[in-house]
Amino acid sequence: MNTETTDTTRPGTIENGGGSRTRAVVLAAVQGLVLALVVLPFAVLGLVLTLLSLALIPLGIGLVTTPAVLALVRTLAATRRRLAEEWCGVRIPVVYRPLTPGARPWTRTVELLRDPQTWRDVRWLPVDMTAGFVTALLPAVLLLYPVEGFAVAAGLWRELAGDGTYWYGFVPVSDQPTALGAGATAAVLLVAAYRLTPALLLLHFRLTRALLASPEGELAERVRVLTETRRDAVDTSAAELRRIERDLHDGAQARLVAMGMDLGTVEALVDKDPERAKLLLAQTRRASAEALAELRDLVRGIHPPVLAERGLGDAVRALALRLPVPTEVVVDLPGRAEAPVESAAYFAVSEILTNAVKHSGAGRIWADLHHADGLLRISVTDDGRGGAAVGAGSGLAGVERRLGTFDGVLAVSSPVGGPTMVTLEIPCVLS
Repeated sequence: MNTETTDTTRPGTIENGGGSRTRAVVLAAVQGLVLALVVLPFAVLGLVLTLLSLALIPLGIGLVTTPAVLALVRTLAATRRRLAEEWCGVRIPVVYRPLTPGARPWTRTVELLRDPQTWRDVRWLPVDMTAGFVTALLPAVLLLYPVEGFAVAAGLWRELAGDGTYWYGFVPVSDQPTALGAGATAAVLLVAAYRLTPALLLLHFRLTRALLASPEGELAERVRVLTETRRDAVDTSAAELRRIERDLHDGAQARLVAMGMDLGTVEALVDKDPERAKLLLAQTRRASAEALAELRDLVRGIHPPVLAERGLGDAVRALALRLPVPTEVVVDLPGRAEAPVESAAYFAVSEILTNAVKHSGAGRIWADLHHADGLLRISVTDDGRGGAAVGAGSGLAGVERRLGTFDGVLAVSSPVGGPTMVTLEIPCVLS
């Protein structure tokens, strides 16, 4: 049996996660450089062609060219939306008005110009050329510029400065002490790059979302999410009912049938062979106890009594005590959430802990539960082999779908070699 402990030594990001952080920093710098040097120049082309085509509308030429030009702009915007989601998980919902099939060029031009999303796309182009270019290029600059500073500190300043002064940023370099100052500046920039590079790329895509996202698209996205979560909730309920039916059929029901048969035999033997009847009664009593235990386990699986009586924190503690792996539970919940939220969180934690025990090879597990800023946040960390992912058919995918019913989210950090941290957040109010 497990017991809680005050030993909070757990796998940290420095020993096990530093490599992942470094890869994320380098990847963000490379992606930002690609955006700045390859993708963003197309924004200049799109803006120039759009302005030129619109200017030619009074002459009639623009009526023919504008549909093709705006199709190019839509392609550029769609590419950026796709990169935003694939690289940083930033979804940018948009809704374009439908176009009349086979319409004449001037009719198509009017339809495009009446679409509010068209003007959002066009408005995005000049901002993408300026602020977007800067936020995309900054990650690479922050990562590469320190290389020059270290080279200057190593003695390159002599060739660069000659008989004068070489400026590294705001640091004038004219001798070795000032060159070392440039190296110190480079070290500060490198630390800043390590901490800020992924955030700067995320800022770039959030700026893109602010310009491209449409209220209609956000509403459509919300409807889509609600439709999916409703379907998942129905599917989950149906699966749970099938599980209960199966467990009753294979477990308690079979035992009760056997008990009925044994009691019939006892009734026939009670006068002829009392000793054997007593043995069968004892056997039936044991079977009844086992059936009762199975029914209790089944009820506990539907809604644990400790969850209803004492809340989520104590329910997770009780769950941890039954695990074969030592598990520490830290709870900081000043109140209780609504019963459906507590139930969803409990079964999500139960699934995550079960996965950790079965698949991670962990020697220790930590679970933290707390509530802040209107969010119930639960993180489960293990020191196992890592490599967990939210994929089709996995237990974590099912957890993610169930949380979606409550607008909850699931995040998984599980580099190969571990540790694994699964974090879930559910918006709720405690009472």
